[in-house]
Amino acid sequence: MPSDLSGRIALVTGASRGVGRAVALDLAARGVHVIALARTQGALEELDDEIRKRGGAATLAPCDVKDFEALDRLGRAIFDRWGKLDILVGNAGALGPITPVGHIEPKQWDDVFAVNVTANWRLIRSLDVLLRASDAGRAVFVTSGAAHAARVRPFWTAYGASKAALEALARSYAAETANITSVRVMLVNPGPLRTRMRAQAMPGEDPSSLRAPEDLAPKVAELCAPDWTLTGKLYDFPQDRVLSFSEPA
Repeated sequence: MPSDLSGRIALVTGASRGVGRAVALDLAARGVHVIALARTQGALEELDDEIRKRGGAATLAPCDVKDFEALDRLGRAIFDRWGKLDILVGNAGALGPITPVGHIEPKQWDDVFAVNVTANWRLIRSLDVLLRASDAGRAVFVTSGAAHAARVRPFWTAYGASKAALEALARSYAAETANITSVRVMLVNPGPLRTRMRAQAMPGEDPSSLRAPEDLAPKVAELCAPDWTLTGKLYDFPQDRVLSFSEPA
């Protein structure tokens, strides 16, 4: 179990459904004030109702992560209200087209990279000073086996390439903040879970055969705790273990 998280401030992106919703609910149940960011106002309000019903508290941030100027304003708003941010969970993601690489339209490519990579860079740019102001800033980014599996999936080019870029981004941030700050940065591979994105990618799969996002959420909470000390590593949920990234052969 993670150490006490009560009173900490967390931003969770993609919080309206799937992994983001499960993580937001789990953190709120542990006493974290959750800033829930997602595009859909109605789904955020439903999340807020559920958090309140369980005795937690949230601030809703209806926003498309591709609205980069809004992410800048969010950083200022968090600073003005709390002066720090303890936890960032970069969960919002886009699958994009599953198609031969030569068939990907430029806008599709740009959209996938905007959500999976650039938005997370803009969040780091906006929130780094706030994470450093925490006594134990924690940043967790949701990646995929498509980024680093030994056997590359054909046709998943946009998604796999964007998640590989996200991993490089997060590892660089981890290296920059290691030893000189209290910030710790982790990547999480959820594996196959019962989510809308998984159903979109694997339409013939029986969802009842998959684990639920709620199974993953407590593991993410562990990575967000002040007593978590590792940085620049990958937590692999299917294996339930922390992995180091290998150097090129």
